[in-house]
Amino acid sequence: MHSLTNQTDLFSFSPNFVKKKILKFNMPKINQPKYLSALNFALKLHSKQMRKGTQIPYFFHLSSVSNHVIENNGNTDEAIAGLLHDAVEDQGGEKTLRLIKKKFGTKVARIVEDCTDTKIEPKPPWFERKQQYILNLKNKPQSSLFVSMCDKTHNASCIINDYYRVGKKIWNRFSANKKQVCWYYESLGKCYYKNLKGHKVLKQNFKKLVSEMKRVAK
Repeated sequence: MHSLTNQTDLFSFSPNFVKKKILKFNMPKINQPKYLSALNFALKLHSKQMRKGTQIPYFFHLSSVSNHVIENNGNTDEAIAGLLHDAVEDQGGEKTLRLIKKKFGTKVARIVEDCTDTKIEPKPPWFERKQQYILNLKNKPQSSLFVSMCDKTHNASCIINDYYRVGKKIWNRFSANKKQVCWYYESLGKCYYKNLKGHKVLKQNFKKLVSEMKRVAK
């Protein structure tokens, strides 16, 4: 985790900016005041966090996941969970989960908790966490599976894009080797294809991303 640079002050959106520029579009399935509140909550919570191995503010990953949710016909709670899906894991554990439940409700908190691979600090070993996450995921509600898939879709896309930018050095960002990373995403895919209903386009896209990830990892 790295501190924000002056450059990233450009991304310290004010509530009025978000309200005027980001939420001016018609999103009939989204409760915009509630979503705006979650957007600003996520911005503050992750304000000093960067994407692993980059100087990209972490918030952009969160907003991308939420965008995936909205673009795939998700509802307000799912879109908010997309914004907050890493809050418990990276920003406070159980205390943050209780705050999310208080501010945004039980449904959002449940999805966020289901998308969390650990609430323990220090985190257990990588393989142990990922294996348990996959085992737990197959029994989760549809909303949790959906938001999880939107999260992993963006992660997989970033891995591939960054591979084309920096080459094999991309694999050094992980606490696992490239074979294990590919195993994880392939296993996630199998879980989504089997247990998540609908979302044909999202599943097809994820399958293509995993296939490309395996190809560049050879």
